[in-house]
Amino acid sequence: MKNISLTGFSEKDFGSILSQYNYDLHSGDIIAGTIFHQESQGFLVDVGVSIAGYLPIDEILLSSCSNRLDFRYLVNNTREFFILAYSKERRQLLLSIKRLDYIRAWKRIKQLESEDIILNISIFNINQGGILTILEGLQSFIPRSHLITFTNYEFILKYRIPCKLLLADEKNNKIILSHKLALLDLYSDLLKVGKLVYGQITQIKHYGIFITIYGIPALLHISEIGYEYIQNIHHIYQIGNKIKVKIIHIDMQQARLSVSRRELL
Repeated sequence: MKNISLTGFSEKDFGSILSQYNYDLHSGDIIAGTIFHQESQGFLVDVGVSIAGYLPIDEILLSSCSNRLDFRYLVNNTREFFILAYSKERRQLLLSIKRLDYIRAWKRIKQLESEDIILNISIFNINQGGILTILEGLQSFIPRSHLITFTNYEFILKYRIPCKLLLADEKNNKIILSHKLALLDLYSDLLKVGKLVYGQITQIKHYGIFITIYGIPALLHISEIGYEYIQNIHHIYQIGNKIKVKIIHIDMQQARLSVSRRELL
C-alpha cells in the first residue's frame, strides 16, 4: 500500500471494470465508508464491497492552512467519500475527502454570493497585497484596495472583520473578498447619495482631495470643491482636517465614494 499514486488508475474503463464484479460504482460518485487502518501514506477504508477503498493523506485536508498532521483520529471514523478512480492492479477504489469538501464548499459559497450577506472572516496571514483568509475551508483573499487603512495589520490578526464577496470564480478556484463593501452595507443608512457627512482628509493631490468617511475612501475632485478656480489646494486644506461634504456617487464595485462641496459654499 506504500507509495501509491494515480499511475495505473483509469477513469475511462472504471465503470466496465466494476461491472465485472456487479458493483454499481463510478468515478465521481459519493460513497459511505469506515476508515479502519492507517498506513504510511494513507488509510484503508471499508466501503461495503469486496474491493478495498484507499484514502491517500494528500486527499484528506481541503485547506493547507491546517497544522494538524496527526491523522490517527480518522481511524474508525465513518463518513462519505468521493470516488476518484479505480486501480486495476490493486483492485482498489481511490477515495478523497478533500474533493468532496471542495464541491460542497463551492455550493455554500455560491449560496452566500446569491444572498449577498456580510461575512465575519478570520484572518490568518498578511502579505504585501492584502490579507489571506479562509472561507468555507477554501483560501480567499482581501486586497489592500478593499481594506480600510490599518495602522497595525498584525493587530487585526486576532480578530474577525466583516467582508462581502467581491468575486467567486469556481473555475479558477479564486475567491476575492471586500472589507469596504461590507462597511458600505453596514453604514448604508448614513452613506447615501445626497447625504451630508464629515470626512477626514488623508491625501491632497493636484486634482483633488482624498478623505475617509466611516473608513470608506472618498474623492473630492477639484471641480467639486467650489465654483471658483483653485490655484493651489494646499493653501486651503491640510491633511488631518475634517470637512463637510455631500455624497454624489457610490461606486459599489470599487467600494469608494465621490463627494462634493459645491452646494455647501
